[in-house]
Amino acid sequence: MGPEGKAYSAGTLSETPMLRLLSCSLAALAVPLVHAQATPANAASAPELPTLGTIVVKRHYDNAVGTSDAASQGRIEGDLLKSRPALRPGEVLEFVPGLIVTQHSGDGKANQYFLRGYNLDHGTDFATSLNGMPVNMPSHAHGQGYTDLNFLMPELVDHIDYRKGPYFAQSGDFSLAGGADIFYRRSLPEPLAQLTLGSHHFARAVVAGSHTLGAPGDARGTLLGALELMRNDGPWQLPEKLRKTNAVISFNSGSRARGWSVSAMGYDARWQATDQIPQSAIDSGAIDRFGAVDKTDGGMTSRYSLSGDWRDRSESSSLQVSGYLMRYRLQLFSNFTYALDFPVEGDQFEQNDARTVAGLGVTKELQHDAFGKSARLSVGAQLRHDHAQVGLFNTTAQQRFNTVRDDAVRQTSLGLFAEDSLPWTDWLRTIAGLRVDNYHFSVDSSQTLNSGSRSATKVSPKLSAIFGPWSKTEFFINAGRGFHSNDARGTTDATAPVPPLVSGHGWELGVRTEAVAGLQSSVALWELRSDSELLYVGDAGTTEAGRPGKRTGFEWNNRWVATPWLLIDADLAWTRARFSDTDPAGDRIPNAVERVASLAVTLRELGPWSGSLQWRYLGARPLLEDNSVRAPSTLLTNLRVGHKLTPKIDLTLDVFNLLDREVNDIEYHYESSQGLGKHVHPAEPRTVRLTVQARF
Repeated sequence: MGPEGKAYSAGTLSETPMLRLLSCSLAALAVPLVHAQATPANAASAPELPTLGTIVVKRHYDNAVGTSDAASQGRIEGDLLKSRPALRPGEVLEFVPGLIVTQHSGDGKANQYFLRGYNLDHGTDFATSLNGMPVNMPSHAHGQGYTDLNFLMPELVDHIDYRKGPYFAQSGDFSLAGGADIFYRRSLPEPLAQLTLGSHHFARAVVAGSHTLGAPGDARGTLLGALELMRNDGPWQLPEKLRKTNAVISFNSGSRARGWSVSAMGYDARWQATDQIPQSAIDSGAIDRFGAVDKTDGGMTSRYSLSGDWRDRSESSSLQVSGYLMRYRLQLFSNFTYALDFPVEGDQFEQNDARTVAGLGVTKELQHDAFGKSARLSVGAQLRHDHAQVGLFNTTAQQRFNTVRDDAVRQTSLGLFAEDSLPWTDWLRTIAGLRVDNYHFSVDSSQTLNSGSRSATKVSPKLSAIFGPWSKTEFFINAGRGFHSNDARGTTDATAPVPPLVSGHGWELGVRTEAVAGLQSSVALWELRSDSELLYVGDAGTTEAGRPGKRTGFEWNNRWVATPWLLIDADLAWTRARFSDTDPAGDRIPNAVERVASLAVTLRELGPWSGSLQWRYLGARPLLEDNSVRAPSTLLTNLRVGHKLTPKIDLTLDVFNLLDREVNDIEYHYESSQGLGKHVHPAEPRTVRLTVQARF
């Protein structure tokens, strides 16, 4: 949807001047990078080769004792992303222990996420950011907290900081279950060119590099650029025809402690979609497992941003200021019920979202004395404004025949937080935090009764205690309140308004140990309660009130460096999810996954060879409140084999779903024109991709 409320065409997106300019700039940048060795900004102070113990921290997961404030918090180093294959960009989040990423439509659409017994849909209750820019979209046309990570370039990821639970004062909206902050590299050790070819007409090309400006001793800066082009048809009878163009250009001056940076990103994609289809039609042979009911589903999206930050850090204090400006569009055509409501025209609907997003963040940290101890106080403010035009329309073959609603949405949020870390003794540290969020919603709707404005404030206290370490083992107690916002259109609905902000609270008991040499192991027992699982149902154009829920779980995560060339990651998560009220329909929360497990064995630098084998288990789950219908568990196996042809050229073979298992990525139970029953989206069959990468 454009600023004037008109539908935009595929041609409009493909001819975006900003993307052409950005792509040309990156292509020009790539030419000298191919012929010149790039030097990282901190090359002069590069550390010596790490010991085995340091490899655990810097080349794997940074989950060592003393590095976090909760047993379920940690850091994923970018080098680990190179060890395992990812079918889609968003699957980099599967490195977060216990998190599963799937898809129920075309690959240009945001993924489905599962964590701690939550069907996070497209991102609700899991806050994600890239270089300080939030990815979640509030009051979105398709779903609250919509998190589309298809613009992510895994090759550029430096590290991912993840956390679970509402225990962290800097985390605001959509962070009840947790969150992940993704950071790109400031420089690349060498320019690279990469080409991937694979099953189902998959092709992807990436060129990236960085160049240090200025002579040694002068004020220096690093220019980084990357360009990605991709196409994919997928295994579907209706070719997906995914076409993606993605570009990044950034300039960094100084260091991560003191300096500044600015970056521009541009992303454009379009695709045809095979949504979920009725299991009954598959069983009867009416539809192939990879077939489609409505062959005109699909979409197009774009995301352009300009962001920057300035930072000044010393031993006693630090100050960081960041800001961003983003332009985002989505036009999505879906049909999940086929011809149930409109037997002649069909039930396809169009969702349009065109918005400008602006934000500013300030964080100040300083040392101070408290009770005779040296404590560290962190205070900050986060401001965000979304100016969006969102619409829902009934369509036939992507042609509108009815307007359900068309709304101009203005949403402004201001979050203030303070967090104080106080070491009481050598073995006890506490962190007390408080967060205050204020939201203002304004809706000018095509439906008079849905227009209006509303404001709300939420106060969220946090408290953590860290004990130890004793014998390389530490213990954690975490508790806190959090929230997620509801769609602005639901808060101003005159007939059945919903609360603007929905609270949740939880606690966690954890332990982390390195008592066994080479092994990092953590255990967490947690509980999370939600006052009401309210969200805007974009597919129907209505807001529905959910029941209060309670989730209790157990997680066991292990990172073992068995030898310098053998890494083993093993994660297990179990969750009990129930509605906490009394209702004759039952107490099970639909699509609340009960068990998740992952096992990955990674071999590195065995001469010219490297490789990994990963098993990913998604447990069974109820599809109805009375548990009468369930989705079965799935087990997928992925393989990566790498070979260094020369010191500068690598060859990588990725095989997804190695055993070619017939399982489903997602299952729902609802009524369509095909009847009441399961509707599924199958996982892709065995898929092979071959990548050659050259460094210069």
